[in-house]
Amino acid sequence: MAIEGPIGAGKTSLARRLADHLGGRLLLEAPEANPYLERFYADAPGFALHTQLAFLRHRADQVRVLGERDGPVWVSDFLFDKDALFAQLTLAPDELAAYRVEHRRVAEALARVLPPPDLVIWLRAPVGTLQARIRRRGIPMEQGIADAYLLALSGAYERHFASYDAAPVLAVDAALDPIDADTAPRDFDRLLQRIASLPPPPIQPAANSK
Repeated sequence: MAIEGPIGAGKTSLARRLADHLGGRLLLEAPEANPYLERFYADAPGFALHTQLAFLRHRADQVRVLGERDGPVWVSDFLFDKDALFAQLTLAPDELAAYRVEHRRVAEALARVLPPPDLVIWLRAPVGTLQARIRRRGIPMEQGIADAYLLALSGAYERHFASYDAAPVLAVDAALDPIDADTAPRDFDRLLQRIASLPPPPIQPAANSK
């Protein structure tokens, strides 16, 4: 199960809550592991390509564990697909061309071992809600994120999921805050009911099978 959405939508909080509720294993994207991210927020044109390539390689390493189909469910706060989505927003045309070469190489290697998710939960929220949550969590390098960037990012997710067919997608109005079970237990319960009402996923063959 993968959870996606723009910065501030509540992906990590919901992933933690669902993994705890389902007795699953948690896979978090760990943006703090990217050595270029803070410099990107201070100087986006100067560090965008370094940041995206670092994310690409780190996320590729992370998602390989999802090929382990046995055992408890995995709950992740990101899709590998998101990396190309962010790259389209942050990279200049020549940088994007170079990035796509590396992305293609990595994606082709992962396709042999990585199954599609059984479900994607897509969190949607207005820019005002995203900014309020960014301020609330108080990560210093995120405090200068512009409304225009969040609006563009939300639009990129809209376009991405309009044609996404690798897995079922459950769109959730994150402005209702089903994330925090202490403050919104009924919203979280309704989300669980929506998940339970979905048809069971098809049985996937082993990712490395011929």
